[in-house]
Amino acid sequence: MTARPFVSFVGAGPGDPELVTLKALRRLREAAVVIHDRLIPPALLDEAPADAEIVDAGKAPGRPCPGQSHINWLLVDRARRRGRVVRLKGGDPSVFGRLAEEIDTVREAGIEFEVVPGVTAATAAAARTGISLTARGHASMLVLATGTDHAGRGVAALDWALLARAEATLAFYMPVQGLEAITSALTAMGRDDRERALVVERAGTLDERVVAGRLDDIAARCREAGVGAPALLLVGPTLDAASVPSAVRHFTTAHA
Repeated sequence: MTARPFVSFVGAGPGDPELVTLKALRRLREAAVVIHDRLIPPALLDEAPADAEIVDAGKAPGRPCPGQSHINWLLVDRARRRGRVVRLKGGDPSVFGRLAEEIDTVREAGIEFEVVPGVTAATAAAARTGISLTARGHASMLVLATGTDHAGRGVAALDWALLARAEATLAFYMPVQGLEAITSALTAMGRDDRERALVVERAGTLDERVVAGRLDDIAARCREAGVGAPALLLVGPTLDAASVPSAVRHFTTAHA
């Protein structure tokens, strides 16, 4: 007998398979179908039952990948036919993960759902570099922003004047393509070009790298280091406490 249709939107965390919740593991172990993104810890798929259907719905430049409408269809189709579906998303499902569109789809289909939060890249990057995103007396606000537009082809249309004057830690997701434009926009609007900046590539994975610099040179440093996606840009007064030198640093993560 097929279980009632149910979709769990599960955060897989930033790359370390140990940075997932107990609830996330339980849902994976109960799943009849797992529909996963590209940026998930592959080891988590081993937690699914041996007879579970595993569907790679990851999007990556230069390779054929399913469109969002097809992913939406998969969620409804598999939930109706197989019962328990886990939609496994890198980081936290609610942070730049197109969660709202997928929730709308299953809700309109009359399918029950839940969201299981995960560790997002900004908090993982802060943890790995030894900083507080909201240090008392330095930053009482944290801004999560996307570095690319909705089509992924250009820099996002943000209120750069507001971001430049905000006494906040700024975390830009997907910044690599527009890194120079992002930093130039901030400094042109008055943010100190000597402010500390970090780019964390593949936060929380064995391939993690950190490039440290300032707003006026971080883009050039990342270009020289060959930084690629996925990466995160952190800017703000709390970064002075970061436990990284003013250079590229490689981290190693011991996965048990």
